[in-house]
Amino acid sequence: MTDMHGKSPKTLRQDLLQQRQEFAAAEGYAQARDRLIAGLIDFLANYGKSLQSIALYWPIQDEVDLRPALIAWAQKAPERKLSLPFARPDKHLDFYEWRDGDTLKPSKHGVPEPELDNSSRPQLIPDCILIPCVGWSSSTTNEKTHYWRLGYGGGYFDRTLSQLRKESPSLICMGIGFDWQKLNDVEWAAQTHDEPLDLLLTESGLLS
Repeated sequence: MTDMHGKSPKTLRQDLLQQRQEFAAAEGYAQARDRLIAGLIDFLANYGKSLQSIALYWPIQDEVDLRPALIAWAQKAPERKLSLPFARPDKHLDFYEWRDGDTLKPSKHGVPEPELDNSSRPQLIPDCILIPCVGWSSSTTNEKTHYWRLGYGGGYFDRTLSQLRKESPSLICMGIGFDWQKLNDVEWAAQTHDEPLDLLLTESGLLS
């Protein structure tokens, strides 16, 4: 599939990642990042009391680092857990408990992952999953707005969310991105296999 500008999804991702790298080096980045993190802290203050486990991502390629805010949330109650994804060969994700300072191993994609032989860090099903966006879009059906994530192209999250939502219908999936990453229908449109986001957090606030 190509859009009217002649860009394939692969080329679009490459362009967006280049723009994100440039954005992260620009003067206004720190303010936008801090506003996004403040939005996360506000979400945790309002919704975090009903959550016991949150799956985060290990930041790569100029993704926003949410770890300090999430570690602070987890430290406020002993039952709260954080987890990181582990990419299985079948392109599904499993989530394992993570604590600050744990030793991680790089995946074949170079993403730090939990060590599966650490018996003190069990596998768990999170109540909330935070997912970084390369790009994102919105669509409206029956006056309901849906938000969609353009990721790195591996399909890991879509496969995982499809399965987890059957097992845990109350699961919250929240995309993390910036306002400028929003794509219009000409640039990119979600496909039938794409799983919608429950929430989307940008520097402008929480979209639902």
